[in-house]
Amino acid sequence: MLVISALITGLGLGSMYGLLALGFHVTYAVSATVNFAQGSSMMLGAVFAYVFAVRVGLPLPAAIFIALSLCAAYGVLVERLAVRPFVRRGSNAWLMATVALGIVADNTVLFTFGKEPRGFQMAWAQGGVDIAGIHVSFLQIFIPVIGLLFAFLLSYFSKNTRQGKAMLAVVQNPDAARLMGINVPLAISAAFALSTALAGTAGILIAPLFNVNADMGTVFGLKAFAVAILGGIGSAWGVMLAGLLFGATEALITALLGSTYTQILTFALVIVALALKPDGLFGRAEVKKV
Repeated sequence: MLVISALITGLGLGSMYGLLALGFHVTYAVSATVNFAQGSSMMLGAVFAYVFAVRVGLPLPAAIFIALSLCAAYGVLVERLAVRPFVRRGSNAWLMATVALGIVADNTVLFTFGKEPRGFQMAWAQGGVDIAGIHVSFLQIFIPVIGLLFAFLLSYFSKNTRQGKAMLAVVQNPDAARLMGINVPLAISAAFALSTALAGTAGILIAPLFNVNADMGTVFGLKAFAVAILGGIGSAWGVMLAGLLFGATEALITALLGSTYTQILTFALVIVALALKPDGLFGRAEVKKV
């Protein structure tokens, strides 16, 4: 029973890591850059949804729509201010710039929203069902379903639609993409908007399980990046499956050995896995043309 319960919990957490990691995948697939403020984007999703649903009093669907729209706008801001100027100059300073912008966002929320954690309960997430004698909440079922659905949609979009193929062409050869009529800056901005919207979705889904506060996305963001690398950052299915695997492993270690060993053993296993599979568990080595 302990193992089954831990696996159920781990799959829920793993789906959160996977959703955040999908954000890393999207921007990398389109621009070969990533947003290291992804954890902050997750926090913003939860905070915005809480503010509009609880403080403003809007219906939950409207609050979620506004929250995700603001998260997408934040993604565009990150790309315009912290990524594009440095990429144009051939500099890798966007790595630090995205981190800095995330810190700015975290501290802005800390000063305006407050440092006290807030509970954010959603009526639809309160119920549950009994599976093999274990009570499983609707939220624990819903979170993995949403994560796998997003992985499927991203994979399908990039491989089977004209717009998806166009976005992938941007990173392969930006000049050729421009000649084909693709708006390269718009495609990259759209990728960052989608990335932060995915992170915001993760924040809203996990808000009923964890208190909403300015620091809630920091650890999640770090783990999500580890998941993205572990799964193979170029594969949507890879990062999602790696998230589920990471979450299940983390939960099993906590249940069987105690929380003291959770981070030590989980990240040690990540190092071993990457030593054996440098391109990720589900990634493929990049073919370089000479």
